[in-house]
Order: sequence, then structure tokens, then C-alpha cells
Amino acid sequence: RILIFYIGAIFVIVTVYPWNELDSLGSPFVSTFAKVGITAAAGIINFVVITAAMSGCNSGIFSAGRMLYTLGVNGQAPKFFTKISRNGVPIYSTLAVMIGLVIGVILNYIAPPNVFVYVYSASVLPGMIPWFIILISQIRFRKAKGAEMDSHPFKMPFAPVTNYVTIAFLLMVLVGMWFNDETRISLIVGVIFLALVVISFYAFGINKRMIPDTENGQINK
Repeated sequence: RILIFYIGAIFVIVTVYPWNELDSLGSPFVSTFAKVGITAAAGIINFVVITAAMSGCNSGIFSAGRMLYTLGVNGQAPKFFTKISRNGVPIYSTLAVMIGLVIGVILNYIAPPNVFVYVYSASVLPGMIPWFIILISQIRFRKAKGAEMDSHPFKMPFAPVTNYVTIAFLLMVLVGMWFNDETRISLIVGVIFLALVVISFYAFGINKRMIPDTENGQINK
């Protein structure tokens, strides 16, 4: 699917238009269909893109709303986020996500053109942090459970060397982002966002709240 729908589509487009002219085309898919005379297909592509965007938005509302609900249950977000409807829908958490979407739409119209870059950039570095944590956790897990992992049927190939190689690759990406003028803002905004999350974690006492252990029926800090 990746070869056909992504690499294959890009191959077709760059055979029709020079790669350095794609920025001025608008939608390269629409322009490609229009160039070969299939104007109806261009409208269909626009419809598919809009439908996919709406589907992604719906999925984001669903997942983010339930994340807020879970945070509320664990004491890591205000308790009113745990309010659910008779159908089991987290009302206030879903409403909070939708309010955030409306604010984003408003900012898109009244704020500078690069507001989208700032908002999107806030997720780039935090999005890489879980991968660092996963890689480091697996290294420590294998050291602690080495005997059990020897007979495990599903092991990471060439570990822990591949762990260190992947960590080095991620660090190279971050270094490259810093030296690139277009991506440096992602790094800066990401660091600021992470700092705010860490400060909030300790300032609001989230690290001291009681969190229920649903598996063992206990309450842990």
C-alpha cells in the first residue's frame, strides 16, 4: 500500500511536474488530473481529501476526548472530565476537545500565517520522546530479564545494538532539525511545550495524586 499510494503517487506526479515547481501548484493531485484532461477526477480528489480530513478530525475528537477522561480518572486532570453520558460518552472531555478545535480555527484566521507551524511544531519533539523512552526501557528490561528473553519467541533483532543505533539516529534527526532554519522552530517550540508540561506536572501536584491500580485493585501513588 505504501509503494502504490505514496511512492507510486509521488512518482507519477514528478514525472508530470518538476519537483521544484510543486509548491506553486496547490494540490499536485488535482493539477495532475487537470493536466491530463480528467477535470471530474480533480473534483473527486478534493472530495476524498476533505472527507479524509473530516474522518481524521472525528478520530482525533474520539481519542483525545477519551484520553482526557482517562487522565481525569487517574487524577491527572480535573475530575469533571470523568462525567459521562447515559451512552457512555465522556461529555466534558469531548466538549473540551471541540472547543480546542474551534479555537484553532479562529487562530487560523486571525493569527499570523505561521501559527499552524507553531502549533504543529509543539508535537514534533514530544512525539519523539516516547520512542526514546521505549528504546531505553527495553534496554533496561533486557538487562533485568535477560534469562527470560533468551527463550522469548519475539525479540528485537540484534538488540541492544539496534536500540543504540536507533537512539543515535533520533539524535541525528534532532541535530539536523536545529541546523535547518525551517525546522528549528519545531525544536524550540517542542522544548518549551515539554517544559510547560513538566512544570505543570509538579506545580499542580499531579505527581503526588493517588492513582487507582485497576489490575490489582489497589491505590498507588
